[in-house]
Order: sequence, then C-alpha cells, then structure tokens
Amino acid sequence: MLRRLMAAVAGVALCGALAACGSGGSASGDDDAITMGFSQVGAESGWRTANTKSIREAAKAAGIELKFSDAQQKQENQIKAIRSFIQQRVDVIAFSPVVETGWDNVLLEAKRANIPVILTDRAIDSDDESLYETFLGSDFVEEGRKAGEWLVEDSKGEGTVNVVELQGTTGSAPALDRQEGFQEAISGSDIKIIASQTGDFTRSGGKQVMEAFLKSHSDIDVVYAHNDDMGLGAIEAIEAAGKKPGEDIKIITVDAVKDGMQALADGKINFIVECNPLLGDQLMDLVQKVVAGEQVPKRVVVEETTFTQEEAKKVLPERQY
Repeated sequence: MLRRLMAAVAGVALCGALAACGSGGSASGDDDAITMGFSQVGAESGWRTANTKSIREAAKAAGIELKFSDAQQKQENQIKAIRSFIQQRVDVIAFSPVVETGWDNVLLEAKRANIPVILTDRAIDSDDESLYETFLGSDFVEEGRKAGEWLVEDSKGEGTVNVVELQGTTGSAPALDRQEGFQEAISGSDIKIIASQTGDFTRSGGKQVMEAFLKSHSDIDVVYAHNDDMGLGAIEAIEAAGKKPGEDIKIITVDAVKDGMQALADGKINFIVECNPLLGDQLMDLVQKVVAGEQVPKRVVVEETTFTQEEAKKVLPERQY
C-alpha cells in the first residue's frame, strides 16, 4: 500500500514538472534556466537581420531559452506577443518597439505579473519609467547629429545645399531622433531640407520615395537616409534617372551594414554613421542581472563610430554584418 502511494505521489510530481515546462519554463526541464520572451520589430533591413541573429546566438550561448516573435512592423502584433509571454510566465520580456507610444497598458500588465521588461534598440515615450528595467540601444539623436555635422563641414563654401530626407517608420524612435539630431546640427547653416518622407526603413520604400523626389525636385544635392537600406534604394532610383550617386547627389546614411559599407567603399554613398546591431551579448548580460534582482543602469548606450570611404575600405573585409 505504501509503495503504491509513493508511486502515485511521484507520478503527480512528474506531471507537475511537465506542466511547468509547457507553460513557459525551460524546455530542458532545468528550473534554473532563464526563459526570455523577445518581440522583434520585423526583418525590414539588413541591420534587423543582423540584430536578430546576434540575439539568437547570444541566447543560445548563455543557455537562455528564447521565445521569439516577429511583429512584422506592426505594434498590434507586438502587444499580442507580450501578452502571450505574460500568459506563458516567462522570466523576462525584451522587445524592440515598433513605435514610441502606446505601450503603457501592456507593460503595466507585465509589471503586475512581476515580469521585468527590457527595451532593446528603441525607446518608448512614457512618463512611467517603472514599466521597464533598462533600455539598451544607440543614441539616435547623436547619430543624426553626426550625419548633420559631417554635411555642414563637407559643404562649407558651397552656398545653399538642398537635402531630401528618407525617414524611417513613422512614429519610431530612430526616425524621430535621427531627424531631430540632423536638424539640430544643420541649424544656422545654408543646408535646407526641401522634402521629407518615410521609406519605412526598407530598400523598396527608399527607392519609391526617391523616385518621387526626383520627379518633383530638380535641385537635389544630398540624400539623408535614416538607414542604409533606404539609401541603397535611393541609389537605384538615382542611377535609373541617369545620375551618379555619390557625385551628382551625395548620400548620407545610418547603420553601416555590409551592403551599405560596400556602397560607401565604391563611392556611391559618401558618409555612414554606425548603428551597431550586435546587441546580443549585452542583452543577455542584462537579462541575467535583472532576473537575479541586481541593479542595472536605466540606460545602456552602445558605442559606435562613423565611416568615410577610405575607412570603409579598411574595415569592410572583416565586417561581421
């Protein structure tokens, strides 16, 4: 009788352990393993692809179980994913917000469930900083400022310089901040933004918008693209119009992915401000500290640089993304 009772208890314990695994615990059954829900913006650019790869590889190396969701550049998809992570009782949630606003309700749900949240790559616009533990990412305003400062220096003595701006996704942190930083840097100069429109961070979007700009403006001197992919799309449009990118129309972009760096080395892009996508290792370090209850900085800025044509030629052979 005692033997049958012990067997039944063991069976109940085993079922409980399996149920825990099915509801968001470690797939390996290791109770100490961290489970992270991660909602990515999408796969709209070479930068985003490199960012996703970095996060996947770093999670695997750190022994962190990753529940990954692709939002396909839609905020409603990210909100659904975050709610799903909450229901699965993950240990931590990380996400790169599609846009800045509209997150308070779902992040409050995570807070009430005692699930810490980490922002990656992009910030949110909220008065309640208690809704997230930390934000790991670039200083997008500084990136825009660097782009503008280079153009101010490069165009000295040229008189009026007309710029068309290829913006990122409307309402997103990088689009808003890169525009702000650029405008700040060119303020008081002879540089004027004569047209500005979103290309949604995609190569096809950049090409379409640039085609429209070329039809409506005959006096374009410079393209300022919020990422390399839109800049590469602009190159296609400029070449199709019979002009030389980098010469007839100068191009400034942000990111420094391989395709962009190759175009810079080839002289089709004139200047690139780096935005480093390889955040995986830093993110996993923050995840482990947050889950352990350790204090982490509210803001962690990624170190980045800029590239001219000659600098691109030097680093391109060893470029990881």
